[in-house]
Amino acid sequence: MLTVALVDRIGSGLWASVSVLYFTYVSSLSVAEVGTLVAVAGAIGIAGAPLGGRIADRFPLTRVLITVQLLRAVASLALLATHDYALLLAFSAVGSLGDRSSSVLTRLYAARVAGADRVRYQAVHRTVANAGWALGGLAAAAAIAVGTTTAYQWLLIGDALSFVASALLTLRCGEPPSPCRTVITSKDPAPPTERVNPWRDRTYLAYVATETLLSLHDAVFKVGLSLWIAHASNVPHGLVPLLLVLNNVMVVALQVPLARFGTTTAAARALLKPLSAAFALGGVTLALAATGATLTATLLLTASAVAFTVAEMLHATVSWELSLALAPDTAQGAYLGVHGLAQSAQRSVGPLAVTAAIATGPAGWIAFGAGIALTCLIQHRLVRERLARKPLSVPPVTVSEH
Repeated sequence: MLTVALVDRIGSGLWASVSVLYFTYVSSLSVAEVGTLVAVAGAIGIAGAPLGGRIADRFPLTRVLITVQLLRAVASLALLATHDYALLLAFSAVGSLGDRSSSVLTRLYAARVAGADRVRYQAVHRTVANAGWALGGLAAAAAIAVGTTTAYQWLLIGDALSFVASALLTLRCGEPPSPCRTVITSKDPAPPTERVNPWRDRTYLAYVATETLLSLHDAVFKVGLSLWIAHASNVPHGLVPLLLVLNNVMVVALQVPLARFGTTTAAARALLKPLSAAFALGGVTLALAATGATLTATLLLTASAVAFTVAEMLHATVSWELSLALAPDTAQGAYLGVHGLAQSAQRSVGPLAVTAAIATGPAGWIAFGAGIALTCLIQHRLVRERLARKPLSVPPVTVSEH
């Protein structure tokens, strides 16, 4: 499954880096059309997380994951077959649905297989995935340098082939045990079935809402830093890719070592306090960078990138453990699917939040960091009572075997 993650992310790195350029130069879409396509496809893709999690609670996980990977491959190849805007939008939406579903399904697989080592497994998985993104991005950069239609098309083909390869590799993975599916014979009495509904779990929904804000570190690197530097007169624009490289290198090198501080549910909850400090520090250093000379501003921006990267790694560990600890064993897929909405919502809210911080000036970045830091402390208190109680328990879903 780690090999699947590497292959999948290499393909995603190939396409994510050039998707806007492909739609602009190959499909000849306007800026407004590209923006609308990406926004609408992303909005539709939000449904992929809860949908994938719900299905995985009812069917064998590996089969569902293989189906989703093949669906992503078909959606990618279909983009090559047309330049019609409506079809491009439809195929992009299907690919977005598959992308969000596969993210939840791979997390669920790890939860069922890794057991007590799930935090370390997720850290290794995230390290491998980041390495895959980097490799895919380097290949995409080489293709952009060529700049031909054929080069862009081959990147899209490479993306599709990565999903096919991921599906074939998943065939080699054993089906993990699932607490929500037990096999009985036709002679056995069927136990009563009752499902826990995450949409009626107020504590979990409140937790997911706080997760949306804690995921804003993603928007800082994808939008905030580059947009801030692009409009700054005291910082060289070449600093943008260097900070992104720094972020990637730190995650690959430090995600696994940091995960050892969150190997239990109590330890993961305790990490919310240093996570709060990391967000606050990131906001303050970004604010100070706006007022310094070139060298000072560069150093402060680098310090901010380090702080937000540390926040990203700590949050990955905390989020992974708490999202599972707060979910009943018999409905992990459904709960993780709802949790996946936090990242999807962040993709819409994040760019607006960092843009507002930039427009407000130094005070905006201080408020940005302080707001997320406060949310960390709110989440720390929110989950306390739930984690102190026994986990929810319901009778398992029955799968008859004749």
